[in-house]
Order: sequence, then C-alpha cells, then structure tokens
Amino acid sequence: MAAVRLEILVEPFKEDAPGPHVTAALDAFEQAGLAVEMGPFASTVDGELDAVVDALGTAVKSSFAAGADHVRVSVSGV
Repeated sequence: MAAVRLEILVEPFKEDAPGPHVTAALDAFEQAGLAVEMGPFASTVDGELDAVVDALGTAVKSSFAAGADHVRVSVSGV
C-alpha cells in the first residue's frame, strides 16, 4: 500500500474558531483511525491510500451536512 498525505481545507474559514463543518470533517478521519494535524490554513492526514480515500468520502459528506460551502483537497505520496 502507498502512504499518502491529504491536505483538506473546509470553508468558510474562521481563524481560531473552526466551526462544526470543520470539526465534522476532521472527526471522520479520526473515527477511521487516522491522525489529523490541524494547521493554520489546512489540516493534514497521513496514512495508507485506501484508508485515507475511504475516510475522505465521509469527511466531505459530513462537512457539507454541517454547513461547509467549499472543500478543497490535495493528496500526495509521501
């Protein structure tokens, strides 16, 4: 399996006050057993490709259900 790093930005963005739309996405990754690092502009998730991609669908659906209006994702090999 390939290791990847996913960066996710959930908007609207409010500095120092992530809304429920942000935490919903991050919770989806954590519930899949993946560690999340919240950064100032995007959050990162490192893991095996299959696990990260499987959790991504839930993260995007959860964030929109909680009020997101835009989700930007980037995935790269590590």
